[in-house]
Amino acid sequence: MDLGLVILRVVFGLLMIGHGTQKLFGWFRGPGLHGASGFVGARGYAPAKFWTATGSLAEAVGGLLFLLGFLSPLGSIAIAAAMLTAISFQWPKFWTAEGGYEHALMVLTAAVGVGITGPGGYSLDAALGTALPPLATVVPAVVAGLGVVVGLVGSAGRRRRAQASSQQAAA
Repeated sequence: MDLGLVILRVVFGLLMIGHGTQKLFGWFRGPGLHGASGFVGARGYAPAKFWTATGSLAEAVGGLLFLLGFLSPLGSIAIAAAMLTAISFQWPKFWTAEGGYEHALMVLTAAVGVGITGPGGYSLDAALGTALPPLATVVPAVVAGLGVVVGLVGSAGRRRRAQASSQQAAA
C-alpha cells in the first residue's frame, strides 16, 4: 500500500504543482496570472486576481505538500478547495469534452482519498513522525470550505446581475 500511495502522490503532486504554476507564472505554456484572471473574472469572481492567485497557490502549494506527504492532510484540503471551485466554473456540464467538471471531480476524489487514508510510510510525515492535531486539519478545512462558498455566492450574484443587465440592454 505504501508503494502505491507514493506513486500516486508523486505523479499527482507534480501535476498539481505544474497546474498551479501554469496559472501563477505562465510556466509550462500556461496563461500566467493575468490570463488566468481573465478566465476567473469572466465567471463572476471578483477581485479576479485575488481568487486566481488563491486557487493557483492552493494547487501549487497543495501539490507540493501532497507530493512530499508532509503536513497531511493540508495538501489534500488545498487541492480539494481548488477543485470544488473548478467544478463551479464548469457546472452543470459533466464531461470534460463538453467543458464539464469530470476531470476536476477525478482530481477532487484522489485528493480526498489520500487525505483520508494518509500519505503512507514513504512520506515526510512518516520519516519525521509528523502528525497534525485534529484541530489543525479541521480549521483549514472549514476555512477552505468557507472560501469556496464565499466565492460561489459572490460569483453567482455577479453572474445574475450581468445576465439581467445584458437582457435589459437587448430589450
